[in-house]
Amino acid sequence: MVLLQPLQGIAVPYFRAARQASAEFASFLEERFSSIEDTHSLGVQSYVMLRFNQLARRMLHTTRLSHVTGQFFSSAIEICLALTIAAVLTLGAYLLHGGQMSLGTIYVMYYYTTLLSQSLYAITYQVNQLQSATASIQRITELYDTPTALVDGVGVPLPIGPLQVRFDDVSFGYTPEKKVLRDLSFELCAGKTLGLLGRTGSGKTTLTRLLYRAYDVQQGAIQIGGVDVSQTTLGELRSRIGVVTQDVQLFHASIRDNLTFFDPGVSDERLEQVISELNLAQWYASLPDGLDTIISGGGMTLSSGEAQLLAFARVFLQDPALVILDEASSRLDPVTEKLIEGAIARLLAGRTGIVIAHHLETVQQVDDILILEGGTICEYGDRNKLAVDPTSRFSHLLKTGLAEVIA
Repeated sequence: MVLLQPLQGIAVPYFRAARQASAEFASFLEERFSSIEDTHSLGVQSYVMLRFNQLARRMLHTTRLSHVTGQFFSSAIEICLALTIAAVLTLGAYLLHGGQMSLGTIYVMYYYTTLLSQSLYAITYQVNQLQSATASIQRITELYDTPTALVDGVGVPLPIGPLQVRFDDVSFGYTPEKKVLRDLSFELCAGKTLGLLGRTGSGKTTLTRLLYRAYDVQQGAIQIGGVDVSQTTLGELRSRIGVVTQDVQLFHASIRDNLTFFDPGVSDERLEQVISELNLAQWYASLPDGLDTIISGGGMTLSSGEAQLLAFARVFLQDPALVILDEASSRLDPVTEKLIEGAIARLLAGRTGIVIAHHLETVQQVDDILILEGGTICEYGDRNKLAVDPTSRFSHLLKTGLAEVIA
């Protein structure tokens, strides 16, 4: 037992390394399967297979090493038992030669030793399994004990109805060295709609993520409905904000489950009412099995426009007080975009809205315009006033097009 005590945990680091290699291999497969269309269209199958072989080889190496080191304990047991049996037989032969022990007694001692070995072999197997489980538990504990940077608020309730949005000297960066947003201060009145313009990388999407606390600001404060977002709970905050992006995530399930996120409490009548209110009745009628129509994960069986329509219906079911549209119609054809515009108008009615625009047509009906440049506010004000002001940046964009903004 003294010999085996330091050996019982010797394989744990190797089992952890094998678990890590397996996780990286599974992550690689998930990413490549989701991007299989890009892989084929760009002709990079050879690179993907090279990386596949590298990760598979690493997983094989770490798994084999963990199994080998996991046998140290059992090997030590086997060696100890072999030495014990050899000692019993050697001592028995000596005592038999001296007439101090009979042959039957030697056999009984040998038999007792083999009985002990069977129990120890069973213990050895359990210890090997324990080492593997210990490695897994350590990885789970490490993840569980990782503190989250988002601390839930004390639970200050948000007011009923459309929510006011206020940024006070807000700065944020994904790394301390580089700020994405710097010293942002503006106010969007409740029930109003803001058109958010700017070049790629100017911080438009980051600004909206700060609203529902995907990240926390590093300087300044954000208020929604007069309440600091850090003071309300994450659950209430995110239940009052609806987000539609250009990349809609769908599940391999029915239209009903994709709309309700598998909530059986939402009735079919409510779903059909929402579809009708968003002027999607014609699209709904084209579905072969209605709400029971099965779509594949990732929306492979739906067009971009149809997937986007589902996203609008999802948000409408949530009935949020603040709606964020992150270039929700940038990938659509003009006909589908017109259909989407009707859904957007219905969705924003009676709610506060922030629209990240890819086309100037998208911000024709907004109340205010905010143009970001390099993470700071380049221009902010009433849309109609900016449109008629020949010195404004927005007026210049209306004349020249949005290409200057996104170039």
